[in-house]
Amino acid sequence: MPVASKTGILLVNLGTPSAPTTGAVRTYLREFLSDRRVVEIPRVVWLPILYGFILTTRPAKSAEKYAKVWMTEGSPLAVHTIRQTKLLSGLMGEQAKPEPGWPVAYGMRYGEPTIARGFEQLRTAGCSRVVLLPLYPQFARSTTESVRDAVDRYLISRTAPPEVRFVEHFHDDPGYIDALAKRIMKHWEQHGSPRARGGKLVMSFHGIPKRSVERGDPYQKECLQTADLLAARLGFGKEDWIATFQSRFGKAEWLQPYTEPTLIQLAKEGLTRADVVCPGFPSDCLETLEELGIGAREAFLAAGGKEFHLIACLNEDNAWIEALAGIARKAAD
Repeated sequence: MPVASKTGILLVNLGTPSAPTTGAVRTYLREFLSDRRVVEIPRVVWLPILYGFILTTRPAKSAEKYAKVWMTEGSPLAVHTIRQTKLLSGLMGEQAKPEPGWPVAYGMRYGEPTIARGFEQLRTAGCSRVVLLPLYPQFARSTTESVRDAVDRYLISRTAPPEVRFVEHFHDDPGYIDALAKRIMKHWEQHGSPRARGGKLVMSFHGIPKRSVERGDPYQKECLQTADLLAARLGFGKEDWIATFQSRFGKAEWLQPYTEPTLIQLAKEGLTRADVVCPGFPSDCLETLEELGIGAREAFLAAGGKEFHLIACLNEDNAWIEALAGIARKAAD
C-alpha cells in the first residue's frame, strides 16, 4: 500500500467553550487552567485560587465576551478550525490524485472533540501514520508541549499506536509567511496601507509569562523571527511596525510591550492609524475579535487615534490552506 494512503493529518487547536454561557465557560476554564503547562504555580498555591476565586468570578465575564463574537455555527475558533479541516482534506485529496488522498481530522486540546477522538477518526480511516500539526506557529511549552502531553497519553493507551510526526512549530515557514503577507496586502488593497497614511502595523502575539522565557522557552524569539520575516516580506522598515504581546493573565510580568497599552501610548503620541494583525493566531477567536477588535479598538480611539484596522486572521484563505498542506508534507517526508 502506498505510504500516502496510510498517512493522515491531525490538526490540533486550543479549544473553546461549547456555548457562550457561564456554565460552559466554567467547564472550559476548569480544564484549561488546571493544566500544569498553562499555570506553572505549585498546585498547593494555585488550586485554591482557581476554585475559590477564578472559577467563581471569571466565567460570567468571559461568557459576556464570547457572546459578542459568537457565530451562528458556534465559537469562531471552532468554526474556522472545522472549515480549515474540510478545505485541507479537499486539497490533500486533489493533490493526491490518482492516488488516495490523506484523511484530515481535528481535535482540541481542551474541550471537544478531543485529540484522542481525532486519532480514532484517522485510525478508522486506515491511517498508520499521523502528521500531528498543532495550530500554534510559534513553539511554547504552555501550548505545544501541552499538546504533546495529550498525544503521549493517547499513544500509551493504544496497543498498536500510529507513527506520529509531530510539527513543533512553523513560525518561519515560507508558505505561512507568504500567506500572512497576502492576507495583509489584501486588506490594504481595500483600505490603503498604514504607511501611506502615517500609520503603523502592530503585530500582536499572545503573551506568556516572562519567567517562562527566562527558563528557556523559545516562544519570544520565534515570535520576533516571524515578525521580522513578515516585515521583510511586506517591505516594511523598523519605523513602520512594532511587535507586541496581548492577553496577559494574572499579576506576574509577561512579555512586553503589551498590546493595548502600546496602542494607547501611540495614539497619545499622535499616531492616527493603527493596523493590527495577529501572526500567532491562524484563526480568529475571542482574543482577536473581542480583545482587539472591540477592547483595543475602543482604547486606541479614546486615546486620540482616528483609524483602527483589525486585519482578519488567515482563517480559510487559500494561501493558508496550501501552506498547511506544505507543512504537513514536509513533516511526513
